[in-house]
Amino acid sequence: MKIASINVNGMRRAVERGFLDWLKAQDADIVCVQNLKTKSFELDDSTLYPEGYEGYFLDAEQDDFAGVGIYCRKIPKAIMYGLGFEQCDNEGRFLQADYERFSVASFLMPEDPHAKQRFIAQYSDYLSKLRRKRRQYIIAGSWYIAHKTVDLDHWSEHQSTPGFRPEERAFMDQVFGPMDFVDTFREVERNAGHHTWWQKLDSEVPRKRQDGWRMDYQITGPDLARTVKRAWIDRDADFSEFAPLIIEYDLEL
Repeated sequence: MKIASINVNGMRRAVERGFLDWLKAQDADIVCVQNLKTKSFELDDSTLYPEGYEGYFLDAEQDDFAGVGIYCRKIPKAIMYGLGFEQCDNEGRFLQADYERFSVASFLMPEDPHAKQRFIAQYSDYLSKLRRKRRQYIIAGSWYIAHKTVDLDHWSEHQSTPGFRPEERAFMDQVFGPMDFVDTFREVERNAGHHTWWQKLDSEVPRKRQDGWRMDYQITGPDLARTVKRAWIDRDADFSEFAPLIIEYDLEL
């Protein structure tokens, strides 16, 4: 099973720059998208329902803001919209597709530092309860946090920069520590130099020459983490400031 996750940072712009061609070429089972910055009813049918996929979306109430979606080759048993608290649901930050054996969610953390801290307080409660459930989960999306020093360039210069502040990294320590979630990308790739976000969308400069951060994750519990076969970042996809994170699992939908 192949799951891709990408912060499109504006779906209409991403489509104009080749998102749908990229999607077709991936042949992924599930593609989680974040930061649509548009209402789903404003999108063309070719974007809502690309060939071979069913699209599901949770819009933010505010215009030109947030929003998440999931493209599925196999129709889920159920779709869960939001997490039941206002900041998440009204801003379109969590959408979950339920299958027989596990669930896959598309997730978008707030980028603003103050909004992020408010969100983390409630999201932490959700994650703690989630690991006590018998069901298995894969949560894919943008967290706007680089966890370790290997996850960004020139880390020593960014210790007070939003996205790498001590309190944000401490939250990720909890997620990948006592909460018992696993960073699936790091199951197969331990080295530095792997990034999912660059400050500018500049196709004239190769991304390997630009300073980057790894702020996108696919997390799961230890059982599903053992099924990870491959993990990579599609640095050549240039329709967003973010790059797709792609994980292959030894699973079937």
